[in-house]
Amino acid sequence: MDLNTFLKIMKLGRFQFIAGGFLSFCIGALLAILLNAEFNLSKFLLGYSILFTAQLSVSYSNDYFDINVDRHSQSTGFSGGSGILLDNPQLREFSKWFSITLISISILLGSIFIIIFQFPWYFLLLVLFGNLLGWYYSAPPLKLAYRGLSEVSTVLTGFIVPGMGYIVLMGKLDLNFLFFAVPLMIYEFFFIINIEIPDMEADRLGGKKNIITKKGRAFGFTITIISAFLGTISILLLQITKIYPTFVDFRLVALFSLIPLSIGIWSFLKKGEYKEKNSVLNLVKRNISSLFLFIILVNCYFIYLTFSHIIY
Repeated sequence: MDLNTFLKIMKLGRFQFIAGGFLSFCIGALLAILLNAEFNLSKFLLGYSILFTAQLSVSYSNDYFDINVDRHSQSTGFSGGSGILLDNPQLREFSKWFSITLISISILLGSIFIIIFQFPWYFLLLVLFGNLLGWYYSAPPLKLAYRGLSEVSTVLTGFIVPGMGYIVLMGKLDLNFLFFAVPLMIYEFFFIINIEIPDMEADRLGGKKNIITKKGRAFGFTITIISAFLGTISILLLQITKIYPTFVDFRLVALFSLIPLSIGIWSFLKKGEYKEKNSVLNLVKRNISSLFLFIILVNCYFIYLTFSHIIY
Protein backbone atom coordinates (compact mmCIF):
# COMPACT_ATOMS: atom_id res chain seq x y z
CA MET A 1 0.00 0.00 0.00
CA ASP A 2 1.48 3.34 -1.06
CA LEU A 3 0.99 6.64 0.76
CA ASN A 4 -1.63 7.88 -1.71
CA THR A 5 -3.81 4.81 -1.17
CA PHE A 6 -3.41 5.09 2.58
CA LEU A 7 -4.55 8.73 2.49
CA LYS A 8 -7.61 7.77 0.44
CA ILE A 9 -8.51 5.08 2.97
CA MET A 10 -8.16 7.63 5.75
CA LYS A 11 -10.42 10.05 3.89
CA LEU A 12 -13.00 7.28 3.62
CA GLY A 13 -13.15 7.30 7.43
CA ARG A 14 -14.53 10.88 7.54
CA PHE A 15 -12.93 11.63 10.87
CA GLN A 16 -14.90 14.88 11.29
CA PHE A 17 -17.81 12.70 12.39
CA ILE A 18 -15.52 10.77 14.74
CA ALA A 19 -14.73 14.04 16.52
CA GLY A 20 -18.43 14.64 17.12
CA GLY A 21 -18.83 11.13 18.49
CA PHE A 22 -15.93 11.65 20.88
CA LEU A 23 -17.45 14.87 22.20
CA SER A 24 -20.80 13.13 22.77
CA PHE A 25 -19.05 10.21 24.51
CA CYS A 26 -17.27 12.70 26.76
CA ILE A 27 -20.54 14.41 27.71
CA GLY A 28 -21.86 11.10 29.00
CA ALA A 29 -18.62 10.33 30.83
CA LEU A 30 -18.48 13.79 32.41
CA LEU A 31 -22.09 13.52 33.57
CA ALA A 32 -21.19 10.24 35.30
CA ILE A 33 -18.28 11.94 37.08
CA LEU A 34 -20.51 14.82 38.18
CA LEU A 35 -22.81 12.19 39.67
CA ASN A 36 -19.91 10.83 41.75
CA ALA A 37 -18.63 8.11 39.44
CA GLU A 38 -14.90 7.53 39.82
CA PHE A 39 -12.81 8.39 36.78
CA ASN A 40 -10.90 5.34 35.58
CA LEU A 41 -8.59 5.97 32.63
CA SER A 42 -8.53 2.31 31.60
CA LYS A 43 -12.32 2.14 31.50
CA PHE A 44 -12.51 5.42 29.61
CA LEU A 45 -9.96 4.46 26.95
CA LEU A 46 -11.17 0.90 26.43
CA GLY A 47 -14.78 2.07 26.45
CA TYR A 48 -14.06 4.73 23.86
CA SER A 49 -12.13 2.28 21.67
CA ILE A 50 -15.34 0.21 21.46
CA LEU A 51 -17.24 3.27 20.25
CA PHE A 52 -14.42 4.49 18.00
CA THR A 53 -14.19 1.25 15.99
CA ALA A 54 -17.98 0.99 15.76
CA GLN A 55 -18.42 4.56 14.58
CA LEU A 56 -15.52 4.35 12.14
CA SER A 57 -17.03 1.23 10.58
CA VAL A 58 -20.13 3.22 9.61
CA SER A 59 -18.14 5.54 7.35
CA TYR A 60 -16.75 2.63 5.37
CA SER A 61 -20.01 0.67 5.12
CA ASN A 62 -22.05 3.73 4.17
CA ASP A 63 -19.70 4.65 1.34
CA TYR A 64 -19.83 1.06 0.09
CA PHE A 65 -23.61 0.67 0.12
CA ASP A 66 -24.49 4.26 -0.85
CA ILE A 67 -22.33 4.42 -3.96
CA ASN A 68 -25.33 4.61 -6.31
CA VAL A 69 -26.68 7.59 -4.35
CA ASP A 70 -23.28 9.26 -4.18
CA ARG A 71 -23.03 9.19 -7.98
CA HIS A 72 -25.67 11.92 -8.04
CA SER A 73 -24.20 14.04 -5.25
CA GLN A 74 -21.15 16.09 -4.44
CA SER A 75 -19.01 15.34 -1.41
CA THR A 76 -19.16 18.29 0.98
CA GLY A 77 -17.23 16.95 3.95
CA PHE A 78 -20.41 16.22 5.92
CA SER A 79 -22.80 14.96 3.23
CA GLY A 80 -22.64 13.16 -0.10
CA GLY A 81 -20.20 10.52 1.13
CA SER A 82 -16.45 10.82 0.83
CA GLY A 83 -16.39 10.42 -2.96
CA ILE A 84 -13.37 8.14 -2.73
CA LEU A 85 -15.04 4.95 -3.99
CA LEU A 86 -16.46 6.70 -7.04
CA ASP A 87 -12.96 7.59 -8.23
CA ASN A 88 -11.32 4.46 -6.83
CA PRO A 89 -13.64 1.48 -7.40
CA GLN A 90 -10.77 -0.89 -6.58
CA LEU A 91 -11.21 0.12 -2.93
CA ARG A 92 -14.89 -0.90 -2.74
CA GLU A 93 -14.33 -4.44 -1.47
CA PHE A 94 -11.70 -3.20 0.95
CA SER A 95 -14.17 -0.65 2.32
CA LYS A 96 -16.80 -3.31 2.98
CA TRP A 97 -14.47 -5.82 4.62
CA PHE A 98 -12.67 -3.16 6.62
CA SER A 99 -16.03 -2.09 8.02
CA ILE A 100 -16.83 -5.69 8.98
CA THR A 101 -13.40 -5.99 10.60
CA LEU A 102 -13.96 -2.84 12.65
CA ILE A 103 -17.36 -4.11 13.80
CA SER A 104 -15.78 -7.40 14.86
CA ILE A 105 -13.08 -5.54 16.80
CA SER A 106 -15.69 -3.37 18.51
CA ILE A 107 -17.70 -6.40 19.65
CA LEU A 108 -14.54 -8.20 20.76
CA LEU A 109 -13.45 -5.16 22.79
CA GLY A 110 -16.93 -4.98 24.31
CA SER A 111 -16.66 -8.62 25.39
CA ILE A 112 -13.23 -8.00 26.88
CA PHE A 113 -14.57 -4.94 28.70
CA ILE A 114 -17.39 -6.79 30.49
CA ILE A 115 -15.02 -9.59 31.48
CA ILE A 116 -12.28 -7.33 32.85
CA PHE A 117 -14.56 -4.91 34.65
CA GLN A 118 -17.39 -7.34 35.45
CA PHE A 119 -20.03 -5.20 33.79
CA PRO A 120 -23.71 -6.11 33.34
CA TRP A 121 -24.57 -8.18 30.25
CA TYR A 122 -26.71 -5.43 28.72
CA PHE A 123 -23.54 -3.42 28.09
CA LEU A 124 -22.60 -5.93 25.38
CA LEU A 125 -26.15 -5.75 24.02
CA LEU A 126 -25.72 -1.98 23.71
CA VAL A 127 -22.47 -2.56 21.80
CA LEU A 128 -24.10 -5.11 19.50
CA PHE A 129 -27.13 -2.92 18.86
CA GLY A 130 -24.99 0.13 18.08
CA ASN A 131 -22.87 -1.81 15.58
CA LEU A 132 -25.86 -3.40 13.87
CA LEU A 133 -27.63 -0.04 13.70
CA GLY A 134 -24.63 1.49 11.96
CA TRP A 135 -24.26 -1.40 9.51
CA TYR A 136 -27.92 -1.71 8.56
CA TYR A 137 -28.31 2.04 8.21
CA SER A 138 -27.49 1.49 4.54
CA ALA A 139 -26.82 -2.27 4.23
CA PRO A 140 -29.41 -4.76 2.97
CA PRO A 141 -31.75 -6.28 3.83
CA LEU A 142 -32.87 -3.59 6.29
CA LYS A 143 -31.42 -0.50 4.51
CA LEU A 144 -32.91 1.79 7.13
CA ALA A 145 -31.99 4.99 5.29
CA TYR A 146 -33.95 3.75 2.27
CA ARG A 147 -37.07 2.89 4.26
CA GLY A 148 -37.75 6.23 5.95
CA LEU A 149 -35.91 5.30 9.15
CA SER A 150 -32.71 7.36 8.83
CA GLU A 151 -33.92 9.96 11.33
CA VAL A 152 -35.01 7.32 13.87
CA SER A 153 -31.67 5.52 13.54
CA THR A 154 -29.68 8.70 14.05
CA VAL A 155 -31.79 9.84 16.99
CA LEU A 156 -31.01 6.53 18.69
CA THR A 157 -27.29 7.33 18.46
CA GLY A 158 -28.06 10.34 20.65
CA PHE A 159 -28.75 7.78 23.34
CA ILE A 160 -26.12 5.16 22.48
CA VAL A 161 -23.01 7.33 22.06
CA PRO A 162 -23.21 9.44 25.25
CA GLY A 163 -24.73 6.38 26.93
CA MET A 164 -21.50 4.51 26.27
CA GLY A 165 -19.53 7.30 27.94
CA TYR A 166 -21.87 7.27 30.92
CA ILE A 167 -22.06 3.54 31.49
CA VAL A 168 -18.31 2.83 31.20
CA LEU A 169 -17.71 5.04 34.25
CA MET A 170 -21.00 4.72 36.13
CA GLY A 171 -21.36 1.00 35.53
CA LYS A 172 -25.08 1.22 34.77
CA LEU A 173 -27.76 3.17 33.00
CA ASP A 174 -30.21 4.97 35.28
CA LEU A 175 -32.85 7.69 35.31
CA ASN A 176 -30.20 10.39 35.59
CA PHE A 177 -28.92 9.49 32.16
CA LEU A 178 -32.28 8.62 30.63
CA PHE A 179 -33.59 12.13 31.32
CA PHE A 180 -30.32 13.69 30.18
CA ALA A 181 -30.41 11.74 26.91
CA VAL A 182 -33.66 13.37 25.80
CA PRO A 183 -32.14 16.70 24.64
CA LEU A 184 -29.17 14.82 23.16
CA MET A 185 -31.48 12.74 20.99
CA ILE A 186 -33.32 15.89 19.94
CA TYR A 187 -30.05 17.43 18.80
CA GLU A 188 -29.21 14.28 16.84
CA PHE A 189 -32.47 14.89 14.99
CA PHE A 190 -31.31 18.48 14.35
CA PHE A 191 -28.05 17.02 13.02
CA ILE A 192 -29.46 14.41 10.63
CA ILE A 193 -31.99 16.81 9.13
CA ASN A 194 -29.18 19.21 8.25
CA ILE A 195 -27.10 16.35 6.83
CA GLU A 196 -30.01 15.36 4.58
CA ILE A 197 -30.91 18.85 3.33
CA PRO A 198 -28.04 19.26 0.80
CA ASP A 199 -28.51 15.71 -0.55
CA MET A 200 -32.22 16.03 -1.36
CA GLU A 201 -31.92 15.54 -5.12
CA ALA A 202 -29.29 12.79 -4.89
CA ASP A 203 -31.25 10.92 -2.24
CA ARG A 204 -34.39 11.05 -4.38
CA LEU A 205 -32.54 9.71 -7.41
CA GLY A 206 -30.85 7.02 -5.31
CA GLY A 207 -34.07 5.82 -3.70
CA LYS A 208 -33.53 7.06 -0.17
CA LYS A 209 -36.64 7.92 1.79
CA ASN A 210 -36.41 10.55 4.49
CA ILE A 211 -38.17 13.67 5.67
CA ILE A 212 -36.30 15.92 3.23
CA THR A 213 -36.93 13.77 0.13
CA LYS A 214 -40.63 13.73 1.04
CA LYS A 215 -41.19 17.27 2.30
CA GLY A 216 -38.40 19.36 0.80
CA ARG A 217 -35.75 21.73 2.08
CA ALA A 218 -38.06 24.46 3.37
CA PHE A 219 -39.75 21.94 5.64
CA GLY A 220 -36.31 20.74 6.74
CA PHE A 221 -35.22 24.20 7.84
CA THR A 222 -38.55 24.62 9.61
CA ILE A 223 -38.16 21.49 11.72
CA THR A 224 -34.55 22.50 12.38
CA ILE A 225 -35.95 25.43 14.37
CA ILE A 226 -38.55 23.28 16.07
CA SER A 227 -35.98 20.68 17.15
CA ALA A 228 -33.58 23.35 18.42
CA PHE A 229 -36.41 24.96 20.40
CA LEU A 230 -37.44 21.61 21.88
CA GLY A 231 -33.80 20.97 22.75
CA THR A 232 -33.65 24.19 24.76
CA ILE A 233 -36.95 23.45 26.53
CA SER A 234 -35.88 19.89 27.40
CA ILE A 235 -32.65 21.20 28.92
CA LEU A 236 -34.57 23.69 31.05
CA LEU A 237 -36.81 20.86 32.23
CA LEU A 238 -33.71 19.06 33.53
CA GLN A 239 -33.23 21.98 35.90
CA ILE A 240 -36.57 21.37 37.60
CA THR A 241 -36.26 17.59 37.94
CA LYS A 242 -34.20 18.09 41.12
CA ILE A 243 -32.38 14.78 40.52
CA TYR A 244 -29.06 16.37 39.57
CA PRO A 245 -26.50 17.99 41.89
CA THR A 246 -27.35 21.59 42.69
CA PHE A 247 -24.00 22.81 41.37
CA VAL A 248 -24.99 21.71 37.84
CA ASP A 249 -26.88 24.69 36.44
CA PHE A 250 -28.76 23.55 33.36
CA ARG A 251 -29.93 27.10 32.81
CA LEU A 252 -26.41 27.86 31.60
CA VAL A 253 -26.53 24.82 29.31
CA ALA A 254 -29.85 26.13 27.99
CA LEU A 255 -28.13 29.46 27.33
CA PHE A 256 -25.53 27.61 25.24
CA SER A 257 -28.36 25.94 23.34
CA LEU A 258 -29.54 29.32 22.10
CA ILE A 259 -26.61 29.20 19.65
CA PRO A 260 -28.04 26.45 17.39
CA LEU A 261 -31.54 27.86 17.93
CA SER A 262 -30.59 31.37 16.80
CA ILE A 263 -28.54 30.11 13.85
CA GLY A 264 -31.40 27.81 12.90
CA ILE A 265 -33.82 30.74 12.89
CA TRP A 266 -31.40 32.77 10.79
CA SER A 267 -31.13 29.90 8.26
CA PHE A 268 -34.90 29.57 8.12
CA LEU A 269 -35.27 33.26 7.26
CA LYS A 270 -33.00 32.81 4.22
CA LYS A 271 -35.82 31.17 2.25
CA GLY A 272 -34.81 32.88 -0.96
CA GLU A 273 -31.55 30.93 -1.01
CA TYR A 274 -33.02 27.41 -0.72
CA LYS A 275 -32.81 26.74 -4.46
CA GLU A 276 -29.14 27.68 -4.73
CA LYS A 277 -26.95 24.67 -3.92
CA ASN A 278 -23.98 26.63 -2.60
CA SER A 279 -26.19 28.85 -0.47
CA VAL A 280 -27.93 25.81 1.01
CA LEU A 281 -24.56 24.26 1.83
CA ASN A 282 -23.46 27.42 3.62
CA LEU A 283 -26.67 27.54 5.65
CA VAL A 284 -26.32 23.90 6.66
CA LYS A 285 -22.64 24.34 7.52
CA ARG A 286 -23.57 27.15 9.89
CA ASN A 287 -26.27 25.03 11.53
CA ILE A 288 -23.94 22.06 12.03
CA SER A 289 -21.10 24.30 13.23
CA SER A 290 -23.44 25.88 15.78
CA LEU A 291 -24.34 22.42 17.06
CA PHE A 292 -20.68 21.46 17.40
CA LEU A 293 -19.99 24.71 19.25
CA PHE A 294 -22.86 23.94 21.62
CA ILE A 295 -21.49 20.44 22.35
CA ILE A 296 -17.99 21.82 22.93
CA LEU A 297 -19.32 24.44 25.36
CA VAL A 298 -21.26 21.80 27.32
CA ASN A 299 -18.12 19.68 27.57
CA CYS A 300 -16.10 22.68 28.74
CA TYR A 301 -18.72 23.55 31.36
CA PHE A 302 -18.84 19.98 32.67
CA ILE A 303 -15.03 19.86 32.82
CA TYR A 304 -15.04 23.11 34.78
CA LEU A 305 -17.64 21.71 37.18
CA THR A 306 -15.66 18.50 37.56
CA PHE A 307 -12.49 20.27 38.64
CA SER A 308 -14.37 22.84 40.72
CA HIS A 309 -16.24 20.07 42.55
CA ILE A 310 -13.02 18.13 43.19
CA ILE A 311 -11.30 21.21 44.59
CA TYR A 312 -14.34 22.05 46.67
